[in-house]
Amino acid sequence: MNKGKYVFAQLATFLPQRVFDVIVEKYNGNKYVKHFTCWNQLLAMIFGQLTSRESLRDLVVALDAHSQKSYHLGFGKSVTRSNLAKANEVRDYRIFEDYAYYLIETARKKLANDDFEVKGNVYAFDSTTIDLCLSVFWWAKFRKAKGGIKIHTLYDITTQIPAFIHITDASVHDVNAMDNIPYESGAYYIFDRAYVDYERLFKITQLDSFFVIRCKKNMKFKCQKFNSVDETIGIMSDQIGVLIGAQTRNQYPLKLRKIVFYDAEMNRTFEFLTNNMELPSEQVAMLYKSRWKIELFFKWLKQHLKIKSFWGTTENAVRIQIYTAIITYCLVAIAGKDLQLNRPTYEILQVFGISLLDKTPVTELFSKVELCENETQNAKQLTFNLF
Repeated sequence: MNKGKYVFAQLATFLPQRVFDVIVEKYNGNKYVKHFTCWNQLLAMIFGQLTSRESLRDLVVALDAHSQKSYHLGFGKSVTRSNLAKANEVRDYRIFEDYAYYLIETARKKLANDDFEVKGNVYAFDSTTIDLCLSVFWWAKFRKAKGGIKIHTLYDITTQIPAFIHITDASVHDVNAMDNIPYESGAYYIFDRAYVDYERLFKITQLDSFFVIRCKKNMKFKCQKFNSVDETIGIMSDQIGVLIGAQTRNQYPLKLRKIVFYDAEMNRTFEFLTNNMELPSEQVAMLYKSRWKIELFFKWLKQHLKIKSFWGTTENAVRIQIYTAIITYCLVAIAGKDLQLNRPTYEILQVFGISLLDKTPVTELFSKVELCENETQNAKQLTFNLF
């Protein structure tokens, strides 16, 4: 199986090219193109992500070093710095955006599971800021002498796949990005207190969806009913009431639920607000605690994929690179699931990153890693028994 094919070429088989071609045709991506197509561009960008290239020059040097393999790797006849830079500058970023969303849906379906304590879709929404040099990225003005962009992300907690990506200037307030979320009826949305906006939260309720959000310190809340709590698991109080602020009562006229939770590990007390009246209070606290997974996702994305150093200076090039990073993340997740590797995404990415130009079947590649791990474990056990 896959005998004689490079690992990168094997990995590329998990990308549905026909779907990509339909999207390219939709935006006339290959108009007037003779050699370096959008598909070649996508594969070159994914190769750069998997091998952690620091710059466009670094990526092209790596590709040039293996120019004899370009055809078999899917890059076309040749990749030059000028044609890759030009492609990233002028080709519509929406090609890569639409394809990223297609892979997101594919990955979420494959990784769907019912093991999570709360039934239904659970999302965390947050943003991460990427600083840019204003003299180079002139279009990303943030402050007087500073540039930057924000990546607003709706993260699927159960599948650990980003469900929605919204890229804006860094100056856009996080709350405003809530208007772009594609809400689903019956789903749970988890926010930090930076997203407290009662009008927007009321819209979530009107859509028959649920939210869990951290309270602001100055919130004026009138308790109308106390629910019984179990303080041994950290639930200090569970109240149902209404907002009594001068403006907030009009912005959110219905009843809300306030839960106070004490985290013994962190020695901190948290106050949560939710519109769900039925969920056990400990599960509400658990939902908010799971919000930390989106922070880990941002950290993982910045450390292991290239979204901090960019291979182009235009807004179009930056967006293409960000969506390519998301495509790469989904590709690794899909390959790991289909091949039943049962390994963390980070480990899969690391093995792929150093093996792209090998001709070993991917399944055999990971079985060798597993064998090495077993041998190491047996050696440790033997040493333990000797002593």
